[in-house]
Amino acid sequence: MTDKEVDILVEEAIEYEFLGICVPTFWVKKAGREIKNHGIQLVTVIGFPLGYQMTENKLDEIKLAIENGANELDIVMNMSAFKSGMSWAKIELAKCAQLIHDNNCLMKVIIETAYLSNEEIVKASLLCQDAGTDFVKTSTGFAPSGAKVEHIKLIRSSIYSNIGVKASGGIRDLNTAVKMIEAGADRLGVSSGVSIMKELENQS
Repeated sequence: MTDKEVDILVEEAIEYEFLGICVPTFWVKKAGREIKNHGIQLVTVIGFPLGYQMTENKLDEIKLAIENGANELDIVMNMSAFKSGMSWAKIELAKCAQLIHDNNCLMKVIIETAYLSNEEIVKASLLCQDAGTDFVKTSTGFAPSGAKVEHIKLIRSSIYSNIGVKASGGIRDLNTAVKMIEAGADRLGVSSGVSIMKELENQS
């Protein structure tokens, strides 16, 4: 992402009244200045792409992102720890949740469903719930595939109703977006937001 792409993202979010924009931590401060007073959430991803960083690194990254203006933090679950059956994946997320909520920000955990079996998706979703997340999110966009309807249904049926589900990755048209919402997604993460909105406008 370049500075010009950040500008375009902000302009589109304002024009189409998107809930939020997601930018790399490097661009949080710039984006924060540009969306100020527009009521748009500023989201960034911590631990991209597979959550392999040390917990201390993630916590430092969260602190700096919040200082720079982020109010939603998407934490990539430590896939290595999770796949190894270590309790540290949950402990780390709980530490992140405490820091994020202490700063009155919102936390989403990316479990990267493309790399998980159905059984692991349920286990990861419950782990996120127990750690105190506000949302469980399917994907970073880094993996070979993104959100799938069956995975959204699985996550939604596995966790409490007061925890949100965010479908992200591979949602490029209105039909797919609607299917994700019908499956139980509370939010959608898309890079084709403008074209989806234009599809919606053409149908009305």
